[in-house]
Amino acid sequence: MSNLGLLLLPLLLAAPAWSSSLPPPDTLEGKATIAGLILSALERATSFLEKRLPEINLDGVVGFRVLEVQLTGVQEEWARDPRLRPQSLRVGGLVQELAPLLQRSISYLKQSDPQYLREFQPTIQLGFWKLPHIWTHTNSSMVYSTTEPLDSFSEEDSDSCLVQLLGTGTDSSQPCRLSDFCRTLMTKPGCSGYCLSHQLLFFLSARMKGCVEGLFRWSRHYMNLFCANMMDLNQRAEATGYGYPTRDIFMENIMFCGIGGFSDFYKLHWLEAILSWQKPQAGCFGKPAAEVTQHQEHYLRRVKRREKQFADGCSSHNTATAVAALGGFLYMLAHHPPAHGELWRATLAPPAATDTDGSIPAPPEGGDPRR
Repeated sequence: MSNLGLLLLPLLLAAPAWSSSLPPPDTLEGKATIAGLILSALERATSFLEKRLPEINLDGVVGFRVLEVQLTGVQEEWARDPRLRPQSLRVGGLVQELAPLLQRSISYLKQSDPQYLREFQPTIQLGFWKLPHIWTHTNSSMVYSTTEPLDSFSEEDSDSCLVQLLGTGTDSSQPCRLSDFCRTLMTKPGCSGYCLSHQLLFFLSARMKGCVEGLFRWSRHYMNLFCANMMDLNQRAEATGYGYPTRDIFMENIMFCGIGGFSDFYKLHWLEAILSWQKPQAGCFGKPAAEVTQHQEHYLRRVKRREKQFADGCSSHNTATAVAALGGFLYMLAHHPPAHGELWRATLAPPAATDTDGSIPAPPEGGDPRR
């Protein structure tokens, strides 16, 4: 029971190795203060979305669609507590502002990138993204001992596998289908960066589509594996001072692993860092004015299909991952009792048992999950 008790300690309350100036969220005042900071950032980001709506690409819209779902979950939770009525009303106002903007964005995407919209439209439709109610932690024993070079990632191959999974290709195939090539690509060990986050996105999308047969019987196994390594990458990014080239993938990892139910990605000092990266006037997230180097330009070119960089340094993809990460923090905050340091209301599931050498552990029922 003592081990389970440790697992149930709320991550936002745990004393981190790196301190945060934010108040602890275990009081009503602390929760209201943190919520206010997050909501102010999200309101500014939504204003940016409205101003740049014709120019925002599909991946940018996905982040705001995820945010809309998170805000709805927050509003439902806070509506039960009269003491949080001001925050609940503020969240509701933001949801009402986002809904027509997201609907209008589809019209612009039909003009700017109709094929990409057709292939990935399910990801921006209402009802696709579902939030966790069971939480777990990452397991550091699953971290790879070695990783492949970042340049080995092919976004085109990853996109083709997602299209196959979603069933939106030109062959009108059914969802949840999987070629041998995609099976190998999406379970390949040693991935890092966007290769790794797209592997997780593949299994998250499978969960959202209700894929449970074949390889997808082992979805939780792979999500445990990928998020353990994404946590390691985020900790490395923090240790090196959150340089601009790492910020987008840092926030994407929080976005996706948060949706996957990994509560240890919601650290107060990470929240504080993300809030500090927003451009206060523009409301967006993107390139700091003082950090324009050849290396960073190369890094951005690697993700050019998912990126939309504006002349003022604002980034569509940075902003999308930021709002979805911040929405996840708010969702987690809403599901935390505001007094006496009580435990999370949602059930916390322990991480799966794993090998200790950093290799891919055997699935719980034995056998090769890739078959």
